[in-house]
Amino acid sequence: MDPEIFDMPHADVAWCPGCGDFAILKSLKMALAELEIKPQDLVMVSGIGQAGKTPQYMKCNMFNGLHGRSLSPATAIKACKPEMVVINISGDGCTYGEGGNHFMHTIRRNPDLTNIVNNNMVYGLTKGQASPTSQEHFTTPVQVDGVFEEPFNPIAVAISLGASFVARAFAGDIPQTTKLIKKAIKHKGYALLDILQPCVTFNKINTFAWFKENSYYLEESYDPHDQSRAFKRALEGPDGGGKFPLGVFYINENKRTFEENLSVYADDKSPLYERKVDKDKLKKLIEQKRSI
Repeated sequence: MDPEIFDMPHADVAWCPGCGDFAILKSLKMALAELEIKPQDLVMVSGIGQAGKTPQYMKCNMFNGLHGRSLSPATAIKACKPEMVVINISGDGCTYGEGGNHFMHTIRRNPDLTNIVNNNMVYGLTKGQASPTSQEHFTTPVQVDGVFEEPFNPIAVAISLGASFVARAFAGDIPQTTKLIKKAIKHKGYALLDILQPCVTFNKINTFAWFKENSYYLEESYDPHDQSRAFKRALEGPDGGGKFPLGVFYINENKRTFEENLSVYADDKSPLYERKVDKDKLKKLIEQKRSI
């Protein structure tokens, strides 16, 4: 399938020239095309931010949620229409800052969706404030003396909460990013893909060259099924004098999904709104509930 099937040629793209979001958009389209996922079978969900604009530049079904709250409607969409491919995409501020609580509880629910986070370590839409993942000593017009908090580690948090798929990519490596997006989409359950990407306007420190120099790929012998080992590798990074590992950190293929745990799908896998109501059966069920 040609990736151009997802193109929106007349869309007014608001990203700055050279933004890492362009590379992620290209990788995403390539991954979807290689998996032969049709636009009508895809739902892109996003929050607010530059990364949150991604679905507007793709030909597919889309839902734009509130700032930090997009994972909840994404979960609901998958529950109502389980046969659809659901991808939630937003930035590090939207997902890990405003949406931190939704991020954690979506991991616990384990819906069968892909959560792509464009992580540029800065708030790009609102003119360059520090985000949850900004590195220590990073200066901005607001943090004039530099960031003093330890950066939020989404990989470690997701692994500690038992997310069923946790991976990290680098936007500058399109072939590898495409492969990781494909793996995330094919995984059954919640899949986090944190993608390191530069903001060329408001983050002059974490550039394409910086990310390339400060990252490496997990070795081929690495086993992603060991949670303790995965957590230990997730703690690696420039703040500790090392580099960011890239690749699949952790996989748990034995967790039931949110949809599988819903009793409404026990006998009938069709969406609720498509079912015909058996009034006699419903009446008996109500009477049984009242008698308890």
